[in-house]
Amino acid sequence: MMLMIELVNVEKHFAGQPVVHPLSLKIDEGEFLTLLGPSGCGKTTILRMIAGFEQPTTGEIRLDGENVTDLPPNKRNLNLVFQHYALFPHMTVEQNIQFGLKMKKIPQAEQRERIADAIRLTQLTPLAKRFPHQLSGGQQQRVAIARAIANHPKVLLLDEPLGALDLQLRKNLQGELKQLQRNLGITFVYVTHDQEEAMMMSDRIVIMNNGRVEQVGSPKDIYERPETLFAATFVGENNVFHEEHMFAVRPEKIRVAAEPEDARKSGIIQDIVYLGNIHKLIVHLAHEQTNVTVALDFTDERKWEIGQRVGVNWNAQDEVMIGP
Repeated sequence: MMLMIELVNVEKHFAGQPVVHPLSLKIDEGEFLTLLGPSGCGKTTILRMIAGFEQPTTGEIRLDGENVTDLPPNKRNLNLVFQHYALFPHMTVEQNIQFGLKMKKIPQAEQRERIADAIRLTQLTPLAKRFPHQLSGGQQQRVAIARAIANHPKVLLLDEPLGALDLQLRKNLQGELKQLQRNLGITFVYVTHDQEEAMMMSDRIVIMNNGRVEQVGSPKDIYERPETLFAATFVGENNVFHEEHMFAVRPEKIRVAAEPEDARKSGIIQDIVYLGNIHKLIVHLAHEQTNVTVALDFTDERKWEIGQRVGVNWNAQDEVMIGP
């Protein structure tokens, strides 16, 4: 596997305040890597440094083996797609896609070929002659992506590209984007605060918090083996227990018993949440003044009631030790 992007001790300060603490990261060619974290955690700043719109305070950025730290954005072989599509309103879909190719003085015949490829890959063929105001939000976002991939960048940087779309459309486009990335084999660096989106689309996830990396790993690693309290509670639901040490147990690993006597812990059902394919019990542990979430198996036909006293159990091997 070839290395496509390397950040070496990259740090960014604004007005003397660190917004990205020293960060070293390697991203492989053809990888879908997501920077995940809450607003203001530094993920967009990292993306903008890779793009060349922000200069690192210290450190080095390498693209395909070349040190690009001091190169302007137009000298880096990558494209950036934003949440706001920034399409030219007076140009058709085709003309919007063509714009960057014209700027690069790509020969006419090759321009036509690249535009046709980009339109086909992003499923825009019936819309090629339309103007942006005649398109939905999802279609406009597809045009922005088509315009970016027509440039044949080595890397596509995507900053919350689906953030403005409604939930159902967003889910559809997540699948399309992942498929597109596989078909193209281009390295994608994706920024989102949506943990489900990150889990569904990424090969690897970088969890960011307050300008620092909390954990880097595959979606499976991050879900099953969170390393810090933040990682454990930011991705998916988790139950955190403080005994001799701190550990977490996912809701689907917890069992609830109608007889509280022999259970590890006992409490009162505070709420029953029905979500179609799964339902959950929220159990309040009186001695610890804390709530435990239990995801019930869909085959569980037992009748539960708010206010009922129940026992809570789990297996020792499902405890994940976490740091602070």
